[in-house]
Amino acid sequence: MQVFYTPNIKKITYTLPEEESKHAIKVLRMQAGDEICMIDGKGGMYFGIIDEPDAKKCVIRVIEKIEQYNRRNYQIHIAIAPTKNIDRYEWFLEKATEIGIDEITPLICHRSERKVVKTDRLEKILLSAMKQSIKAYRPKLNEPIKFKDFIKQNIEGTKLIAHCETNPKPSLKSKLANNNKFTILIGPEGDFSPEEITLALENNYEEIHLGKSRLRTETAGIVACHTVNIIKDE
Repeated sequence: MQVFYTPNIKKITYTLPEEESKHAIKVLRMQAGDEICMIDGKGGMYFGIIDEPDAKKCVIRVIEKIEQYNRRNYQIHIAIAPTKNIDRYEWFLEKATEIGIDEITPLICHRSERKVVKTDRLEKILLSAMKQSIKAYRPKLNEPIKFKDFIKQNIEGTKLIAHCETNPKPSLKSKLANNNKFTILIGPEGDFSPEEITLALENNYEEIHLGKSRLRTETAGIVACHTVNIIKDE
């Protein structure tokens, strides 16, 4: 099923944005009378019929709306350091969106090798992954923020930090039972510094491990995202 992004859809008749119109008419060769599926990124899924197959302004007649499509009863926010190779970070964003994630924050840490992130391209990756995986909710991508500033924010729910220090730590799974809102911190290639870990603990974050293997940053993010989805969906 081909899915189109329609963030401002409100009425029975809707005109696709030019880029989506071109894709529908020029690439997919859709015609008048063809059925189309649309998502608004806010939980709404729409089904419609093409009335005017214009490659610049394709007009759709909405025939059905599903609200809160596949809405989960839990929320996942992963604050994760950008990787030196931005392709790996983009891979994380794509796969986390496919699995299911609500919010992502690029976290600039003491040991971060990449301290500048252009969110415009990352937003396009989130959008593409949302459409491909037929998600009606678009993940929120925050602007990059320094660790020390993020950690002092008033964040509700279970707050967790995954790091590679060898002290005994509980598993992520063990922290998922009594809440439905989770913020998980994932560090850069060199891990969080001891000072950052201490600061997190002082601000009511709890230490966790993500398994016995030492994981790359982007892999750790996916493991965290997937673990929460698997456990909370049971």
